[in-house]
Amino acid sequence: MIGYKLLRQRRNGTLGPLFINAKQVIPIGVELQAEDHPTKGYAHRPGWHITNSPHAAHLKMDGRVWAEVEFDDFYEFKRPEHQGGMWYIAQKVQVIRIL
Repeated sequence: MIGYKLLRQRRNGTLGPLFINAKQVIPIGVELQAEDHPTKGYAHRPGWHITNSPHAAHLKMDGRVWAEVEFDDFYEFKRPEHQGGMWYIAQKVQVIRIL
């Protein structure tokens, strides 16, 4: 399935998660398995958080880019429209391209 993920783009050009396990490098074109990193102050929802459109008005775009991703082994998680609407929590993800 195709979806969209907001990623941090570091000064050196590498991509990484926004909040959880923020030091991870996310390469383009490589399938990644989700890991479980419980983090104080955040809801425990292990997996890659993906939206069905490149829109999340509640998050700032400074230093961030939208990526088109392919994912599978997921469940749906309904969120308010300003938070991207439907989220997919996936166990596998692969970045296809940066938008």
